[in-house]
Amino acid sequence: MAEETENGNIPPEDRIISINIDEEMRAAYIDYSMSVIVSRALPDVRDGLKPVHRRVLYGMLDLGLNNNKPYKKSARIVGEVLGKYHPHGDKSVYDAMVRMAQEWSLRYPFVEGQGNYGSIDGDEPAAMRYTEARLEKIAEEMLADINKDTIDFQLNFDDSLNEPTVLPAKFPNLLVNGASGIAVGMATNMAPHNLTEVINATLALIDNRQIEISELMTHIKGPDFPTGAIIYGFEGAREAFETGRGRIVIRSRAEIEVYNNDRERIIVSEIPYQVNKALMIERTAELVNDKKIDGISAIRDESNREGIRVVYEIKRDANAAIVLNNLYKYTALQTSFSINNIALVHGRPMLLNLKDLIHHFVEHRHEVVIRRTKFELSEAEKRAHILEGLLIALDHLDEVIKLIRASNTPDDAREGLMTQFGLSDVQARAILDMTLRRLTGLERDKIKDEYESLMKLIDYLKSILADEGLRMQIIKDELTEIRDKYGDERKTEMVHSSAEMNTEDFIEDEDVVITISREGYIKRTPLTEYRRQGRGGKRRHWQQ
Repeated sequence: MAEETENGNIPPEDRIISINIDEEMRAAYIDYSMSVIVSRALPDVRDGLKPVHRRVLYGMLDLGLNNNKPYKKSARIVGEVLGKYHPHGDKSVYDAMVRMAQEWSLRYPFVEGQGNYGSIDGDEPAAMRYTEARLEKIAEEMLADINKDTIDFQLNFDDSLNEPTVLPAKFPNLLVNGASGIAVGMATNMAPHNLTEVINATLALIDNRQIEISELMTHIKGPDFPTGAIIYGFEGAREAFETGRGRIVIRSRAEIEVYNNDRERIIVSEIPYQVNKALMIERTAELVNDKKIDGISAIRDESNREGIRVVYEIKRDANAAIVLNNLYKYTALQTSFSINNIALVHGRPMLLNLKDLIHHFVEHRHEVVIRRTKFELSEAEKRAHILEGLLIALDHLDEVIKLIRASNTPDDAREGLMTQFGLSDVQARAILDMTLRRLTGLERDKIKDEYESLMKLIDYLKSILADEGLRMQIIKDELTEIRDKYGDERKTEMVHSSAEMNTEDFIEDEDVVITISREGYIKRTPLTEYRRQGRGGKRRHWQQ
């Protein structure tokens, strides 16, 4: 340490500290990369959220923006999150909130927006001063019981407030809504899935901790995208479920339609996830003009609020099926989605398969139930303790009144109650705060009834803490309630690709008649057609 001069200043020659630049750069870069990984780019496996999304939801809860409350300006919400929890650019906060409101971005949106929140054509949302927002009902399930000591809190950026490190999350949001992010040296790209299927798989894992991934896949068929479309092939999804990484092919939902007796057109009603519809149409038009795709005479976008409808008019001399295959090959009508299931587990990035993802959620939810039960037990015991004191006072009403009247100050009365009746400080204060109407017989019965019901609740809460099976049943019951409340049908269809099919897959199972002629010719005839012909012949039973 440099020595100070008489006037308290450090000599100029001692103000420079020599360091090794290699070590300094290495340490600084590691600190930066860990900050990006943990505090920005990767979701937590427990609630499936990155810090900015978690802060937006918690900030909206702070503002009282429940689903049954009026909307508030987005600028007000962004200011709340920016000033209290997320000291970065306001654009990063607003963009995160907007994405949580877009039904083509999230399978189950968390924010209910009012105003222009952009479009699937890539249109920008209106400025935050024009739009309004509040929480979706399903987002409230992510925040439920947050004030019951269910999760840990940490100090915010200036140590003036507390913010949650994770949300209680009543359902496996990371699987349900997916996530994407680019960190330093790693990235995550997780597909969304159907809520009903995910919860069914979670229930199956709770019932059987040794369950195989193949068994979980009987519940979760594959990703389920908010834009629908068709997953072409099962192998990519299976690989992702088993290893955490996989590639799936997504095709638009397209039908060939005949009109004006002899003309054909291709109608596209669903497009792949994260595809910009306007850009897709523009680039397709360029390919048609450059003669790279033949057979299309016109392209029209007839989409409206009811849904997507893109029309490709086919020329008279062209084959619509061949044109459609070329569109799949050369345009965004068919895209691929590379799944990379990397999430934070205990603060460390890990590659997770399907079973890992569900297991970590169940462990988190188990901890939440334990902490919530302990909190409710503590509150019930505190209330029961006060009611015990009130009942003692009511049993000795005349003596209590006499003691209070004889006391000079409230403190004297409190100490007298504690000494004479063996009450605690809390009980004595509650008696002194008791109103005169509670001295009636009816009020006494109410206190007694409340005390008895509390004692039953305390016994039940203690039984929960003593029985893991009971806790798991509670988790199952809550998951079932979420499924029944918010579950829906799949939007994305899954079909076999040609590579996954055998010739037998294209032959319908039916009863047939095999006939053999004298010359050795063999003929296969469907049984129904053979009976219609009414022919004779000798019948032989062939045993396979």
